[in-house]
Amino acid sequence: MTRFFDILFSLLAIIILLPFMIPIMIGLKLTGEHDIFYGQERIGKGGKPFKVLKFATMLRNSPNMAGGLYTEANDPRILPMGRFLRKTKINELPQLLNILSGQMSIIGYRPLVVKEYSRYSEDVKKELAKSKPGLSGIGSIVFRNEEELLQTFETHEEKDEFYFRVILPYKGKLEAWYVEHKGIVMYWKLIFMTIEAVLKGSCNWKVLKEIPEVPDELEEHI
Repeated sequence: MTRFFDILFSLLAIIILLPFMIPIMIGLKLTGEHDIFYGQERIGKGGKPFKVLKFATMLRNSPNMAGGLYTEANDPRILPMGRFLRKTKINELPQLLNILSGQMSIIGYRPLVVKEYSRYSEDVKKELAKSKPGLSGIGSIVFRNEEELLQTFETHEEKDEFYFRVILPYKGKLEAWYVEHKGIVMYWKLIFMTIEAVLKGSCNWKVLKEIPEVPDELEEHI
């Protein structure tokens, strides 16, 4: 049933947003390194890698430059249009094509790069392998401000330590919880929570039943 809505929503969104996305694509083509899309390898259903599509917002070689996978408030690797696209999450819109192709769903766990996915526990990996990743989901809603949160740490070592010790384990619990509770009702709940989070900047996701308890170190951040 959710696949029907995935196809319907992604097609409607592409049709409705295309007039808005065309100027963005032209702007990207005329600025920066002239790339429109960026395909990043992430891990999806069955633990298999696939390319997540995004609008290009950073220099091509960014992952291998100073900063790595983390971005700073005034990161010099961000392209002229990149800051706006990342702030508004518009850079994620090309993933509608991933959804239409069946690689992703509107709602699911957020697919991670290999370095991060490999740090999930085996139990979490087994749960995620059963389902498709999503454009949004409980992990995306709870950690909507993750980039800003990590910018509060001064060094990459501090960011790595907090991310892999605190954020990633809790994110894994949330994503596994979603897979265990997925269904058409949860699908719609998270769609409406995503809309609320986008419009208001946050939503009361803690009302979801049996959701994993927030670690003390994260309580003040999410």
